Amino acid sequence: MTFSFDIVDGSKETGARLGKIHTAHGCVETPAFIPVGTQATVKSLTPEDLLALGVQIILANTYHLYLRPGHHVISTLGGLHRFMHWEGPILTDSGGYQVFSLAKLREVSEQGVTFQSHLDGSSHLLTPEKTMEIQKALGADIMMCLDECTPYPATHTEARRSLTLSIDWARRCKETSRTDCAPLFGIVQGGMFQDLRADGVGALVDMGFDGYALGGLSVGEPKEAMMDVAAFTLPLLPEALPRYVMGVGAPADLVEMVSLGADIFDCVIPTRHARNGQLFLRTGTLNICNAQYQTDERPLEAGCPCYTCTHYSRAYLRHLFMARELLVHRLTTIHNIHYFMTLMSEMREAIGKGRFALFKKDFYAQRRR
Repeated sequence: MTFSFDIVDGSKETGARLGKIHTAHGCVETPAFIPVGTQATVKSLTPEDLLALGVQIILANTYHLYLRPGHHVISTLGGLHRFMHWEGPILTDSGGYQVFSLAKLREVSEQGVTFQSHLDGSSHLLTPEKTMEIQKALGADIMMCLDECTPYPATHTEARRSLTLSIDWARRCKETSRTDCAPLFGIVQGGMFQDLRADGVGALVDMGFDGYALGGLSVGEPKEAMMDVAAFTLPLLPEALPRYVMGVGAPADLVEMVSLGADIFDCVIPTRHARNGQLFLRTGTLNICNAQYQTDERPLEAGCPCYTCTHYSRAYLRHLFMARELLVHRLTTIHNIHYFMTLMSEMREAIGKGRFALFKKDFYAQRRR
């Protein structure tokens, strides 16, 4: 299976870099944002919508698809790409974060995590070997190691214990992975502690993965702490391989992380915020349920070429939202995904033209208007 990462260009003023990830189902130009398709769908959108919006790669959730409909069902039906009618690359997470955040009851051991399903209370054991089995059955283009997402706050002792467990699980994932498996990324944990993050990087790099991710960020820590961890850890990761920041998706955070050398991101922010009526604009955000938009004939954002802004007014979108019409989820999600894809495209263009520092300055200037 062919997998490679090429660095095409880099910013002379910052750590931002332009690259290409080659997978079995196509190329991903980086920096790239990955919309989350938890249940084998990006909520309210079709694959054709995603392609039209410029989406290159999507994320599918191992935990959810294991519980329903089951990875064996999806494998029998031809794999996840055929099952959901998406021909582009798919990254699957390990399911670890969902176990820790959604499971009604869970018990962590060296073997893995025993948990109760949030759907029916049934008991399951997720091990490093099991998550590799699930992701392989789904037919992922990029797989993730099972890790324990270190909570915030955590003491140094707690973060050390969690890191040790994640390193052992990563080793077992690596040993389970075979040449016929998709590329496997290791996940760096370590809480907010620089020495632990450095230890995590060292252990994972020694094992030799196809890419590396920063986990345990955006879990309730102050924004400054998150950025400090990223600024310290990203330069430690191998320059020649993809750097993935998991679960981070606020626009300003994406710009900052790109300037630090991150390549790919995923987050539910654009889709979840869309369903809650929160829309992203170049100047900030707009809450469509506010009464001031009841008779507002303007599009969400002047000059935005997305389908929603081209055809519908703020007043109509507010009406749909207040009436709880399902169409509003589709229209607002189209706009938010368009915003994120445009942001990433503009960053790639700026890096390629050697003006990323100016782009970053203009990005913040627009938000102050």
